[in-house]
Amino acid sequence: MKEARIVRSLAHAAPRNASASFARYTLAVAEVEVRKLARDPTEVFTRSVQPALWLLVFGQVFGRLRAIPTGAMRYIDFMAPGVLAQSVLFTAIFYGIAVIWERDLGLLHKMLVTPAYRGALVLGKAASASARTVAQTVLIYAIALALGVHLSFRVGSLAVVLLAVVLGSAVFSTFSLVVACVVKTRERFMGIGQVLTMPLFFASNAIYPIDMMPGWLKIVARLNPLTYLVDLLRSFMVVGGTSAFGVGTDLAVQLVALVALVLVASKLYPSVAA
Repeated sequence: MKEARIVRSLAHAAPRNASASFARYTLAVAEVEVRKLARDPTEVFTRSVQPALWLLVFGQVFGRLRAIPTGAMRYIDFMAPGVLAQSVLFTAIFYGIAVIWERDLGLLHKMLVTPAYRGALVLGKAASASARTVAQTVLIYAIALALGVHLSFRVGSLAVVLLAVVLGSAVFSTFSLVVACVVKTRERFMGIGQVLTMPLFFASNAIYPIDMMPGWLKIVARLNPLTYLVDLLRSFMVVGGTSAFGVGTDLAVQLVALVALVLVASKLYPSVAA
């Protein structure tokens, strides 16, 4: 198995310093997951069905109704970054189930007895989740372009969108790992994942402005990391997009959330094998 070879490479890796060791272990874990995606690329397409339906149905209908105030921006343009963020969330939030599968197959125990840093194991999985989301981003861009969304194709804008997608995917996949470490069973994990996705999505600015929300929901939205991911994407993905919180704030929230979740997941990761 390719996974077994990676476990052996983790066990025998001996870089000269801690930083090189951490990077090598992280890349080794990410390599396993990316190879899994390469063996089954259909997952990328099936995961893109739901975002496509949101753009085709919800975006088209509400764009005609003009029921949601978006200023000078067309609703389909306003919604496209939110749909991309939704794709990031829905893909990453169920990523933790892979840890439970690895435990049941015995692979997780083998990885935990290697000298690899627990943080590297967690960050490697987050990096591989980001690779899956980047592939979906290309498809969502193609669908949005076909629907007439005014996308920005400036190099700088594309680079920031890519960075936002990678960070957002890493944040929610790491959060998913934390949940998997706590619940430890596939049935409970799937139930919690279903419960979390829609509240996170609807309690954000993905499909309507925060100004439309009641007071209590505005507070929830400002505590929701998905809100800042959408805000960052909306600033650079579409022509005329602006940031409500500031690009620096959007990036800072994602980075702080990622660091905090990696630290928590690193502490909890060994316990999932128990």
